[in-house]
Amino acid sequence: MEAFVELACPECEKHWEESLSELPDPKESFDCPDCGERRPLSEFARSNRDLEVLRDAAE
Repeated sequence: MEAFVELACPECEKHWEESLSELPDPKESFDCPDCGERRPLSEFARSNRDLEVLRDAAE
């Protein structure tokens, strides 16, 4: 079963879901697909649960 996380852009506030297999390491840069804001992926985690899922997947 594939895991998904909810993401939210801190700049434009776009919300979306993404498959873990499609995402980089949480410390790597990630670009918002709408506004192009570039930040570490961990800053796009919508909730603490989503951040934990990202971090667990990176281990």
